[in-house]
Amino acid sequence: MATDVSGIRSALRSDPSHQAFLLLRTVFTVAPVLFGLDKFFNVMVEWPVYLAGWIDGLLPGTAQQAMYGIGVVEIVAGLVVAVAPRFGGLLVAAWLTGIIVNLLTLPGFHDVALRDFGLLVAALALARLAVERAPGKTA
Repeated sequence: MATDVSGIRSALRSDPSHQAFLLLRTVFTVAPVLFGLDKFFNVMVEWPVYLAGWIDGLLPGTAQQAMYGIGVVEIVAGLVVAVAPRFGGLLVAAWLTGIIVNLLTLPGFHDVALRDFGLLVAALALARLAVERAPGKTA
């Protein structure tokens, strides 16, 4: 066990791809969980404003009620990244694709859509790094 710990520490100090994997895994675990939780409280922002009217019209209930469901999905996505980053990275990328489509149909949110495109690329990078770096990977 001590050898495993020292090997991990050595990799953290010397392997840039391992460091990148851990950074991406951490941010794509923590951020979706925090943003998902905030969908219930609207502390960071008034989230219903970010829901395109045509999507709100497709969903039952109010935009805030839709945000509750969206929050649950985001929390689950963050937890999936924590336990299965290869799949979780792809899940987050797919979710971000939906968010981008939503934002591109809202006036005044194209800058946020562009930022989310950068996050989508980072989520795909996490999924690719996880092929070699995720614990328990098969050969």
